[in-house]
Order: sequence, then structure tokens, then C-alpha cells
Amino acid sequence: MNVNDMEIVLSIMKNAGYSEVVSVPESAEIIFINTCAIRENAEQKVWQRLNYFWFLKRHWKSNVASGRAQSLCPPKVVVLGCMAERLKEKILDADKMVDVVCGPDAYRDLPRLLEEVDYGQKGINTLLSLEETYADINPVRISKNSVTAFVSVMRGCNNMCSFCIVPFTRGRERSRPVESIVREVAELWKEGVKEVTLLGQNVNSYNDASGTEREVESGSNWKLSEGFSSMATVKKMGLRFSDLLDRLSSEFPEMRFRFTSPHPKDFPDELLYLMRERHNICKLIHLPAQTGSSTVLERMRRGYTREAYLDLVQKIRSIIPDVALSSDFICGFCGETEEEHSDTLTLVKAVSYDMAFMFAYSMREKTHAHRNYVDDVPEEIKQRRLAELIEAFRESTGKCFDSQIGTTQLVLVEGPNKRAPDTELMGKSDKGHRVLFVNMPIPDREDVNTKRNPVVGDYVEVRITRSTRASLFGEALAITKLTSFYNNQHKEAVACSI
Repeated sequence: MNVNDMEIVLSIMKNAGYSEVVSVPESAEIIFINTCAIRENAEQKVWQRLNYFWFLKRHWKSNVASGRAQSLCPPKVVVLGCMAERLKEKILDADKMVDVVCGPDAYRDLPRLLEEVDYGQKGINTLLSLEETYADINPVRISKNSVTAFVSVMRGCNNMCSFCIVPFTRGRERSRPVESIVREVAELWKEGVKEVTLLGQNVNSYNDASGTEREVESGSNWKLSEGFSSMATVKKMGLRFSDLLDRLSSEFPEMRFRFTSPHPKDFPDELLYLMRERHNICKLIHLPAQTGSSTVLERMRRGYTREAYLDLVQKIRSIIPDVALSSDFICGFCGETEEEHSDTLTLVKAVSYDMAFMFAYSMREKTHAHRNYVDDVPEEIKQRRLAELIEAFRESTGKCFDSQIGTTQLVLVEGPNKRAPDTELMGKSDKGHRVLFVNMPIPDREDVNTKRNPVVGDYVEVRITRSTRASLFGEALAITKLTSFYNNQHKEAVACSI
């Protein structure tokens, strides 16, 4: 999300006349630092970076004289994003470290805020918006030669989970019109992008009510996943996430689509069946559980029980048998007992995730938990539980990776393997697994008389020969096209059934 936000900022700055982007802060006249406020550790890293930028500002003349800095004037430091909204006064008062503080909904105001600094003022705008989606902004891509890209489709979150600061730093949910997203993806396709990740704080609650709208009937559950509830009320119903994915996957059949980060409550059957039917919607679902305990889930205000979550996992796997699942987990939430922690360990083993993001709980100001609960699990217990959770995950994820041995995966080549850049290539499979293989001439399915080395952006058929808990290794068989690969798979499946 922060990468996409930075691409929006670069576009706004480019339109305001700031045309050059430098690679190191020592050469910059404006330094942007995009921030996250979800966890305390992320904020501490920001303060460390600000200390260095303060050094560049305060000692600019001597830095230029010594060759440490190459900018023509002392750099202006701009703090963007969630931390800017949460700690605006503290940041501006921090010994003149920062010149501008700009929240995630105020990026259009950056040129004006920077002008205020020229007149000796501090620039600040952290107002949250109920409408801003930056739909008309064409982001300036940071990685010019990348074959993957991020596209933001909605912003904000209405879920109000008790541990989460996002609704207070990113505001309420609002979605971009489908047409603006289609236009942006079309431009990316022209630039050679082969895979797009659709972004949103709660991406699968996407609701484009910009065109024909209809009132939601009183008591309607907005087609939530079975057994799930929501604190938010949908007043206007427009095009949903499945409608967006349907449009994109049909208009760009040779482009892969992923999405993050979803909420488990927003996986109605039509979305799951669409994912099964479309070869270019990746079979990877991020399904944040946060905990395996129903009592902790209730304190977290997640809107489901352990049993409902497991039922959803079973439904997903029955509809999309070859799906990969990933998740988020928090250890040591307020009041968590050893029994509740054990429930999380057993959930991880029961589901057997391909990937997971696991963290010790850190309380955030303004949240429901901050106002109503006590952060009463000692830090050493949080860390011990986190270590146990990571170990449980590693035991189960090895089976997921090992199950791929002997299969043929379609891999989008993203670049050389950093550990063997001269001899190996790296890419990701449909499931998001990292796949490594030897760079050598192989047949091109589109030209039967040709053998060549794969290049970045090629789709390559790779037979998986071994695995670790983090990567797959295989033998490259042929260069192909996305549609051709799945059409051939379907023909082989039909032939085997006859």
C-alpha cells in the first residue's frame, strides 16, 4: 500500500514541476518518508530514519563541503501516511526534524504545503476524507522495468477491529470507479506489466456506488461469508469486488491478478466461483485469522468464531481445490490465556497455511482496545508465544511446499536469483510461491522451431523437483503464454477423463 501511495505522490509532485527523482537522500532537496502506524516497531524505524535526515538538514553546509551531501539546499523532510496522521503534533515538535506532515488523504495538497515551508511555516494537513480515492491520478511507477505492479482500488476500513488503528489513520471505506481502475490496468499492460496486485485496506469489500446505485434493504447482510457479521452498515450498493475481478480478468486474459488485504467476511460464493473459473486470477487467498480462539476473536471484534473461520476454509478448498492460503496472526492480545494461545496453534496446524505474517501485539492509541482493555500479557510471554506460533507454522507450511514436488507450475519471471544472478532466474507461481530455476535455452511454445533463454516478463513452465520451507526449485521446460498454458492443461485433463 505504501509503495502505491508513493507512486501517487510522485505523480502529484511531477505535475507540480518536480521532475527529477534521486536515488539517495544525500542528493535530495525534498525527502519523503512514508510511514505505517500499525505496529510500534515500524514507528521506531521511522524515528531512526528521521534522526539521520535531521543530520542532513542541520549539517548541510559541512556535509556539502565534505562531499557527504550533493543537494543545492538543505533538504525539506516530509512525513506521509498513517504515522503522519496519528502523531502529527509530536512529529512537528521534534526538534525541527520535519517540515511537512501530510496524511494519506491530503497528498494533493503537498505542493502548497511545501510552499508554506519556503515562507518559514510548518506544513500540515492530516484531514481524512470520505471521498478521496486518487482515481484521476496516474501513478508514477517506482520500478520502471518491473513486470508486476500495484493498483489501489479502495481506501479505508469500516471494520473497527479492536486492535487496529487503520480506520483512524486511513478513514472510512470508499472505492474507485471500475472504469478508472480498468484504464490504469490498461496503461500498465501497454507498459509491459504482466501481473497486477489489487490493493485496499479491506480490498474485497470493494463497493463502486459511483454509477447506478440501489438502496440496501434493512437487515441485509450484504452477502457476507456464511457465519460472519459486520459492524458496518452498507447504505448504497454498487459493483462489488467480484464484478471488478470479472471485468479485469476478462479484458486482460494474459495478465495475472492478485489482491490484498481482504477480510474473511467478504468472500461470498460468487467471488470464490469466479476465482475457480478464471485462469488469470491467482489461486492464493490471504485469509487473516488473527487468532484461533473464539473468545479472543470476540474481544477483537472480528465478527466470526473459530468454527465459522474453519467452515470458510473448508468451503474455499471445496470450491478451489488447489488454492493456497496465507494469514495474519497476533500473539498476546489483551487478556490472552495459555488456552487461547493453544487454540491459535491448533488452528495453524489444522489449516496448514502456505504463508503467514505473525507478530506480537502492540497496543495502538485511539483503538477500541486502548480505550477498553489492558495490555496485560508480559512482553516475554508474547515473544515466547510468537516463537511457538512460528514453529507451528513452519511445521505445517513445509507440507504445502513439498506437495508441489512433481507438479508443473507456471512461473512469471521477475529477475535473476540474487544468490546466483549469472546462472539462475527467480519468479512466482500462481500460488505466490518463490520458484528458482537454471537460466538456459528452452523451447518457446509460440515458436516451435526456437529455443531461447527466458527473460523478465516471460511465463515459464517449470517442473518442481525440490522444496524448502520458503522456496521451490525446478527445471524449466518451456516458455509459454498464460492462456495457452491453462488451455493445454484443460485439454490434458479432458483427454485423461475420456
